[in-house]
Amino acid sequence: MTALMLMLLTTAVAAAPFTSTLLTQPERWTDRMNDPLVGAADGALRVTIAADRKWAIAAVPNVTLSPQGRLRVKVRAISGGNWLVRYYGDVDGTGKMVSVSVHERMTSPGTAEISLDPRLLPGARPVQFQLGIEGKPGDFVEFESVELLPAPNPPTSVVPAGQVDVKAVALMPSLPRPLKIIDWPARARAFDKLAFDLDAKGQWLPLIWLDDARRNADHVMFGLPSYISAEQKGEDHEGIVSLAAVLSGTLVGLDKRAGAHDWVRMVDGYYNRANGEGVVLNRTATGTGGSAWYEIWPGMLFTMLAARHQADERLAAIQSAQADRWAEAAKVLGDKGFEFTAIDLKSMTPRFNGQWREPDASAGLAWLEYCAWRRTGEARHFEAAHTCLDALNARTTNPYYEVMLPWGVQAAARANAETGATYDLPRLVAWCFDPGNARGAWGVEATSWAGLDCHGLVGSITGYGGYAFAMNTFAEAAALTPIVRYDPRFAHAVGKWMLNLTNAARLFYPDQLPAANQQCPEWKGDPAACIAYEGLRQTAHGQSPWAGGDPTEMGWGPKTDLGVYGSAHIGLLAALVGRTNHEAILALDCLATDFWHTPAWPTKLVYNPYADTRQVALPVGEAAVDVYDIVADAYLARGAKGSAHFGLTSEQAAVVVLIPAGTKLEPQGKALAAGGRVVDWRP
Repeated sequence: MTALMLMLLTTAVAAAPFTSTLLTQPERWTDRMNDPLVGAADGALRVTIAADRKWAIAAVPNVTLSPQGRLRVKVRAISGGNWLVRYYGDVDGTGKMVSVSVHERMTSPGTAEISLDPRLLPGARPVQFQLGIEGKPGDFVEFESVELLPAPNPPTSVVPAGQVDVKAVALMPSLPRPLKIIDWPARARAFDKLAFDLDAKGQWLPLIWLDDARRNADHVMFGLPSYISAEQKGEDHEGIVSLAAVLSGTLVGLDKRAGAHDWVRMVDGYYNRANGEGVVLNRTATGTGGSAWYEIWPGMLFTMLAARHQADERLAAIQSAQADRWAEAAKVLGDKGFEFTAIDLKSMTPRFNGQWREPDASAGLAWLEYCAWRRTGEARHFEAAHTCLDALNARTTNPYYEVMLPWGVQAAARANAETGATYDLPRLVAWCFDPGNARGAWGVEATSWAGLDCHGLVGSITGYGGYAFAMNTFAEAAALTPIVRYDPRFAHAVGKWMLNLTNAARLFYPDQLPAANQQCPEWKGDPAACIAYEGLRQTAHGQSPWAGGDPTEMGWGPKTDLGVYGSAHIGLLAALVGRTNHEAILALDCLATDFWHTPAWPTKLVYNPYADTRQVALPVGEAAVDVYDIVADAYLARGAKGSAHFGLTSEQAAVVVLIPAGTKLEPQGKALAAGGRVVDWRP
């Protein structure tokens, strides 16, 4: 069908503009998928599911869309199931045919309006426009009107001189509305309290249980469910949940070794020693070769945790051992371009499952090996990191698959600054935001949903008009915030994006949306609302936005879409978010998630989104400090105690280093240092 569609869309026949009058001309809907019954119904287009079928789509080919800001659909009637709207074509001018889901899982008649992502609009290029329904044989939907509307109040892009313009960030408002920055550290501590309470009472509580299988280490482990209501026990637990939960608490200042259980010690059981894999994996008895991100991300979380317990010899030994194994894999995958689904570590054989590839394994392994090199100084880890970064930098297509790409970009920023590498950081950063090529269009959302600015969240850009995930959002925030230390040209883009993300990410949580806009509002076991939904869709079930996830939507197990696995990553965001005297001027901690960094003075990213100059009061502690901005190469304050006071003009971003008062700046190689610690890496 792809070849046929490409032929149709590139013929010399002039494309016609799409209008609602086409709904009264069923003969124009010539591309019919799954044998739908298509006809006129008193001024509407009726699409009916055929016998023995579960879905039906009618499409009109070779049409152009204009204007391209919003889509308003009026459905007169639906007999059952759910209706959908999509378009298909060369949406970005690359020649690659892409399906963009505008509406999905819409179960009610009436009018629905949705914002269209500007990066997935075809301009004057023709597309195939699809209307359909999912359900049972005989179910039908009647489309009364489909209107294309201009975008409301498009943001004005302001990029200060010397700063890198990131296209997706330029689409975001400087000051998101409505603005509400929740207390992220408090929310992370509330999650920790509920997650690690062995005596919690209530439906599906306690969440945590003890695992005494002692498969990989001679001590008790623990498990957490992946979703609230998931029926898991014994060894049925995931490393991406348990490791993230311990890391999260650690990042917000909790001692996860204190009390009756040493939770840090307990997670080393994910180091798969008994089966000979020799790396930290997602389960205690599993293998490699299935999915790269599931097999690398747990080891990355372990590496982060080890960075917070650098004196722990057991953690250090595991970190080194797994880095050695992955260094071997990096050489094999690097020689073949990382174009695989995963690698079987026992045989060192790359695997392609025939369905998808996960090329951002190069990014995950680059970061993991770079951190190992920073800890050990051993050449094999340095070489492995650069093998992966070289492969990433050489790519011509965006490899973003799940969660690892931004961490490879962090490694590239560090390598450029610390080792003199010349990786194309503007292109790599842009890949973290713009629609990827590895799995549909994975990246950063850049639209408002039903009047709520949801810019900055991370997930699928094409699904449900946008489908963002809590885990991915928290992880990308943690990966990219530190890059401004190494390349301050990104201070404005990261500062503006992080304000939007920090504001919008609250919508993952049940207390931030009406009950009508969420899948499982009835669960009462979480009065602190610290368990986030797995994801947030722009539209579903007649609502926008819609907080939910995959389990209940897809019907594959758990009775809720409240994702413990995503919620467990909250510390990766919470550790970053500090406040100033202005609600919208955050003080982002650039060291909190810069794991295994060289010695550094406290460093904060501050950005002024207001339309006027603001006087900022930045908390700096009681020891006197000089506040140096590496963006402007200038002191903003000297000898400050308690709070440092300085002005920021509209759209100004500063990366401020808090240097002990009176400490002189002096050259250190090509960098600028104070007291033996690098302040500014730029030559």
